[in-house]
This record gives sequence, C-alpha cells and structure tokens, in this order.
Amino acid sequence: MKSYSIALIPGDGIGQDVTDAAWQVLSTVARHSGFTLTSTPFPWSCAFYKETGAMMPEDGLETLRRFDAILLGAVGWPAEVPDSVSLHGLLLPIRKAFMQYANIRPHRLLPGVQGPLKAEAFDILCIRENTEGEYSGAGGRVHQGTADEVAVEASIFTRAGVERILRFGFEQARQRRGKLASVTKSNAQKFSMVFWDEITRELAAEYADVEVTSYHIDAMAARMVMAPETLDVVVASNLFGDTLTDLGAAIQGGLGFAASANINPDRSAPSMFEPVHGSAPDIAHLGIANPIAAIWSGAMMIDHLGQQDASRRVMAALERTTTRGIGTVPGRDRTETIAAAVLAALD
Repeated sequence: MKSYSIALIPGDGIGQDVTDAAWQVLSTVARHSGFTLTSTPFPWSCAFYKETGAMMPEDGLETLRRFDAILLGAVGWPAEVPDSVSLHGLLLPIRKAFMQYANIRPHRLLPGVQGPLKAEAFDILCIRENTEGEYSGAGGRVHQGTADEVAVEASIFTRAGVERILRFGFEQARQRRGKLASVTKSNAQKFSMVFWDEITRELAAEYADVEVTSYHIDAMAARMVMAPETLDVVVASNLFGDTLTDLGAAIQGGLGFAASANINPDRSAPSMFEPVHGSAPDIAHLGIANPIAAIWSGAMMIDHLGQQDASRRVMAALERTTTRGIGTVPGRDRTETIAAAVLAALD
C-alpha cells in the first residue's frame, strides 16, 4: 500500500479548523482508495512567534524537506504580529527554499454557489510566479523616522525564473483548452515587464498549438469581471498573480472557495497546499469557517502525489455537497456540518 508523509501546519485562527476538516476528508478518501496518509503536525504560527521570537525553528526547512507534501491552514495575526513578519518568516521561506515557483489557483463556480457576476460558465487556472519578482525582498530603508526617509523595493526578474513559469503555463494550457493569457504592465514598467513580454513571445514559437494573448494587468482585471468565460490559463508575476487571484476568488463566490498549490515541478522538494484565505481572527473558534477551500487544496495535494482518482472523488463530493446548498453561503453552515456533508458524499 502506497503511503505518503504529510507535514500539517494549521497555523493561526481558522486555519486550525479548516485543516482539521480537510484532513478528515483526505484520510477517509485515502482509506477508501487504497493508500495511506500519515500526518505530522507543527505548531508554527504567530502564536509560536510570540512564544519563541521566530515563525519556525532554525531547522524548520530541513525538517519539512523530508515530507512528501505540506498542508497549510492559514498564517497571520496582524493584531499581535505584523503581516510582514509572519509572511517573511514562514510562507515565503518555504516557497523559496523548496523552489515552489508555480502557484496554481483554480477559479470556477461549484454547483449551487452564487457568484457576483452574470457569467457562470468560467473555468480559469491562474499560474502565479511564486519565488521572485515583486516579492523578492530586495531593497531597504534609510534615514528611518526622518523627513528624508527613503524606502526602496526592488523587483527581481531572472530569465530562468520568468521562462520556467511561462513554460509551466504553456504546458498547463496544452492540457486544458489551449489558451494562455500572459499578464504584464509593459507600457509602464519598461524593463521587467518588457522583459517578460519578450520571453513570452520567444516561448510562443515553441508552442504553436497554444493561442497566446498578452494583457496589461488592468485590462485583465476588467476581463475577469466582464468576460471570464473567455479565459483559460492566466500566467502572471508574483504581485500581479496575487492580485488577480483574489479577484478570481471573488468571482467564484468568495475566499472560502479559493484553493491553491505551491508546486515544485521537478519534485526535488515537497510542494505546499493551502487555501487562499487568511486566518480570519474575527471568526476564529466560532466554528463557522468554510473548509471547502482547504478541502479543495487537499484534493490538489493528493492529485500532485499521483492519486488522481482519489482527487476526483474529493472534488465530486464537494460538488455534491454544494449542489445541496451546504457550504454555499458564508457563515450559514458550521465547519463541522460542511465537513460531515462532504464525508457523507464520499460514501
């Protein structure tokens, strides 16, 4: 029997509730599908930071490296720990150290979910560059606290980094409907984004079977609202991809339905799977967090591990659940109720 070791990082706030719900579903489908999932939980979070002064131990990355995958809930407690500390202390180091350069976020309406748009028949796969670009962390501040203070944030785009994420997007388009939308802002950012456009055109020559269109970020935002059904695979830089995928979450009914995967495509290190939503401290421990995004992320995880049939079973169970109206309205159903309905739909 195939067995997979999973590092669980529930994190903060509702991250703990939705991770518990997702793990119930994943453990059940694994048992029914003839493989096992073994979990090792880690308490790394903002609460851990307050106790230790670090988001994870010094050997945290090496500890995680031995696992087949990482399932994360949500990280953040801005009232106690600045987001810049929590993000750069846990998520970004994991993504960079394990070369999880492809952030994958699917955007479509589950049956029974009412989105804010007139359009319903859209199925967008956003591919976000995940390790460099605008979130490289290069820069600094001088003369802090004075009238002459200066802050510089440098975006780092490498040929290797841009080419590999674009190539990943082209390959995803080949497996789907053969359409790729590349997002930049090359009319205003004449170095990094012109560079991105040039590499897009170079690679397009290798993928003659893929229809390629370049959009500026503002035009793409408008298209995702006005004509989302025209989009297939969307590939963008770290910042642009981050922004567009929150918009994607909105049009698919909210952050409670937004799943994501941080993929190491060559599998030289574990990939990480997490719902897009934050820790939502305002509703933490109320038991009303929607676990669908976490369960969907878990389905992406077992698909990545090679258990495609089991992944399809989880997605089918989610769709049967939302078809019944369970989990479709934020805050109406309890976390445990939604999880129980998905479990029942698996049987």
